[in-house]
Amino acid sequence: MKALLLTAAVALGVAFPAAAQTVAVTNAKLVIGDGSAPVEGGTVVVRDGRVVAAGRGVAVPAGVPVVDAGGRWVTPGIFAGFTRMGIVEVDGVSETNDAGAGSSPFNAAIDVVPAVNPKTSAIILNRAEGITRAVVAPQARGSIFGGQGAIIDLGADMDAVTKARAFQFMEYGESGAARAGGSRPAAYAMLKNILFEVRDYARAPASFSDRGKDALLTRADAQALVPVVTGAVPLLVHVERASDILVILDLKREVPALKLVLVGATEGWTVARQIAAAKVPVLASALADLPASFEQLAATQSNIGRLQAAGVMVGIGMINDDETRQARLVKQYAGNLVALGKLPGAAGLDWGQAFASISSKPAEAMGMGGEFGSLRPGRRGDVVVWDGDPLEIGTAATRVWIDGVEQPLTTRQDRLKQRYFDPKEGALPKAYER
Repeated sequence: MKALLLTAAVALGVAFPAAAQTVAVTNAKLVIGDGSAPVEGGTVVVRDGRVVAAGRGVAVPAGVPVVDAGGRWVTPGIFAGFTRMGIVEVDGVSETNDAGAGSSPFNAAIDVVPAVNPKTSAIILNRAEGITRAVVAPQARGSIFGGQGAIIDLGADMDAVTKARAFQFMEYGESGAARAGGSRPAAYAMLKNILFEVRDYARAPASFSDRGKDALLTRADAQALVPVVTGAVPLLVHVERASDILVILDLKREVPALKLVLVGATEGWTVARQIAAAKVPVLASALADLPASFEQLAATQSNIGRLQAAGVMVGIGMINDDETRQARLVKQYAGNLVALGKLPGAAGLDWGQAFASISSKPAEAMGMGGEFGSLRPGRRGDVVVWDGDPLEIGTAATRVWIDGVEQPLTTRQDRLKQRYFDPKEGALPKAYER
């Protein structure tokens, strides 16, 4: 039976923890993460790496180790909705930047998994800030398609990839136009032609290698896009302008199986009704309030609040916002949305909705709401204890579990502070512990 389960896990591309633990966190101001209000005096029980119970009045099974939260906030781990964490160390040093490959003959076939480095400094830093899972997307450089992204965990081990080839990433709008020859019509023509080629490949894979020189796809690219057109994996599309959003939504008429997820969507509020009707989730930039480009002229911080009010499933994403390193800022962004909801004429979120926008909603958008983002029974045991309200800027995570395994929270910044704060041994302080 164990062998069969392992085979199934490999086939799905889903990684499971090697040393899941059992623990109960009691006396907590407990946040389930599904949009509901915090529960005072709550308990969450994690057994073998999964949540088995969470709420007020939950009994702790005999023999389960107990952590008394002392009335502090306890939440699910934060699910970062859009990052390039783990595949870039220094943006300007090409040897450490594996986000995109402009000179490669491959585009959609590119898979970020071989580049994910669990020892990247950003992973360690964001883990200490309560981020436990992250969407990791490639950059599109040689085509409108960037490649296959992954879901990772931020655990202190070398097995970071939770789900490989979890989605395909694509650029549209201004960025897509630039990669397709210089215009939106060119980008749309490229997209349509690519979809036709993928259909041809799906019908006759063996003959695809004989295609002529006018083909836009390599065999590997076509193979990578088959799960997109069949709806097996989501297609994340970076799109900002309202009219571009409608063009992308219209794709579902020609390819009904498409599982679209909009990324960025600065002008999404102006077509919120259409997005909601299409049942397409959004990973939106939270605080875009100025027209940073011609495709963002309708930017407003009320975007997410208005999308939510219209019935759109919306979480916070961070495309083109130092998403390589600063996923931790989603906490601050969610807090700002709570404050925004208190301003006359503005549209924000209540506290429960705001936390869900950085936990359960991004997980649901990626089709993984049954695994991550909340403390509902059956979800992975990603649990964080905080020393205050997690949406307040001065709050810190004091304990973090990923898959029920408690994680170290010491960062390079902590070590540097220890090294230089009080040097007393002469001209040079002690080196790091070895």
